Amino acid sequence: MAATARPPPCPGTVLARPTDAERRRLHGLFAELCAIDSPFGHEQACADRVEAELRRIGLDVERDDFGNLLARVPPPAGSERWLLMCAHLDTVPRLDPSTPIEPVEVDEGWENAHADILGADNKAAVAAMLLTAERAANDGSPVGLELLFTLQEENALVGAKAFDVGRLRSRFGYVYDHATPIGEIVLASPTYYRFEATFHGQAAHAGIRPEDGRSAIVAAARAIASLRLGRIDDETTANVGTIHGGVGGTNVVPEHCRFVGEVRSIDDAKAEALVTETIERIHAAANEPTCDVDVDVSVARLFSGYRHRPTSPAVGAAEEALRACGYEPGHIHSGGGSDANAFEAAGLHCVCLANGTQRNHEPTERVSFDALEGMLAVSFALLATAVAVDAPA
Repeated sequence: MAATARPPPCPGTVLARPTDAERRRLHGLFAELCAIDSPFGHEQACADRVEAELRRIGLDVERDDFGNLLARVPPPAGSERWLLMCAHLDTVPRLDPSTPIEPVEVDEGWENAHADILGADNKAAVAAMLLTAERAANDGSPVGLELLFTLQEENALVGAKAFDVGRLRSRFGYVYDHATPIGEIVLASPTYYRFEATFHGQAAHAGIRPEDGRSAIVAAARAIASLRLGRIDDETTANVGTIHGGVGGTNVVPEHCRFVGEVRSIDDAKAEALVTETIERIHAAANEPTCDVDVDVSVARLFSGYRHRPTSPAVGAAEEALRACGYEPGHIHSGGGSDANAFEAAGLHCVCLANGTQRNHEPTERVSFDALEGMLAVSFALLATAVAVDAPA
C-alpha cells in the first residue's frame, strides 16, 4: 500500500493519530474482511474472523441468540463511563456470486477488481473498530469501550432489532454507516415501510381467447404507473424495487404478478400518508374495468425514524472529535437507515457518522485510503471526547 496523507493529530498523547504500523494493519485487515463474502443471512465466516481478532487482542466475546458479537475493553479503575461503537458484518447480496471479492488499490483507494460490491459498507467501520479496540486494550482508554458487531443490517436492521440493549453498559453510542464525506453527522433518519402487492388475474390462451383472460401484469403495471415514486419531497421517497409475473411464455395471459416497494420519510405522518395513498392507488388500478383482478396488499413498518437535537452531548462529542482530526462537522438528514434507528427505538441514544465510503451497494463501491485512516483517527478521538458526555439527550 502506498503512503498517503494522514489526518492531523488527535488531542492528547494517549490517543494520538494512528501509527504507521496501525495504518498498515488497518489496510491489511480491511482488505481481508472485504474478501470474506458475507451477504445478509450468511455472515458466519466474517463473524468468526472478527471474533478471532477480538480474542487475539485479549478480549472476551459474547454472542447473543441471534449471533451478534459483543466485546468490551474496560474503563480505567474507578470509572463507570462507557462508549458503544457499532458496525454491521453483512453486505447487500453480490451482483455476481461466482466471482470473488478481490480488493485492489486504485487511485489511492480500495475497489473490487470485479464489477461488484467491495464490502466497505460496513467493513471499513469494522476494521476501524478492531484497531481502536487493540489500541485501547494495549494502551488504555479514558472510557470503557463496548464493541457491537451486528448481523443482517442490510435486511432492515434485523440483527440490531434482535439485540437486547439492556446488555449494554453504555448510555450512548456511535455507528459509522453513512456513505458521505467524513464530518457529516446524521441528525435525522427515516421511518421505513415495505409494501407488497400480489395480483390474481385469470389465465387464458393469448392468441385464441385473450378476452377470457385478465392480465395480472397489466394490472400491476397500471398500479405502478399510478404511484408517486422517487423523491416526493425533501423528507420523503418511494420506490418499487422488484416485479415478478407470468409463467415464462408469451402465449398465456398472466394470472399472477407481484411487486415489492418501499416508502421512507423523516416525518412519520408523511410516511403514513404516502403508504395509505399507495395502497389506495394499487386497489384502484386492480379494480379498473380493463383490469378487474383481485389484489392482496401487505405493509410492514420495518423501522422507525429519529431526530437528534443538534445540542445533544453525544453529537457535541462527535463534533469535537472530528475537529480534532481535521474535519469540519456538518449536520445532515439522511434517507437511509442504520442500526442507530433500531437502538434509538429501543431507548439507546445512538449517533450515525459518515465514514467517507463511496457508492455503497453499487458495482463501483470504493473507499479512499484517507477516509479509512481518517475514521480510525476519529475513533481514537471519540474515546477522549466521550469522557465528557454525562447522559444522552
